[in-house]
Amino acid sequence: MKETTLNLINPGKKAKIIQIKGEGSARRRLLDMGMIPGAELEVIKRAPLGDPIEFKIKGYHLTLRKNEAEHILVQQLG
Repeated sequence: MKETTLNLINPGKKAKIIQIKGEGSARRRLLDMGMIPGAELEVIKRAPLGDPIEFKIKGYHLTLRKNEAEHILVQQLG
């Protein structure tokens, strides 16, 4: 499967996290929210202007800005 960044996955699709790019507090924040390598998630929906994006990961809903989702390398499933 092809690797891409999370902001490019369409609603209704599932993906597996490969890597969290970046460093410092922004990276730590994403990891603390459950965005860890190996975790599977589903893109639920995007706001009307495309930002933010809602995800379902580990049984809860999480909303990220597009620029935050750009730092998450994923592999689309299915």
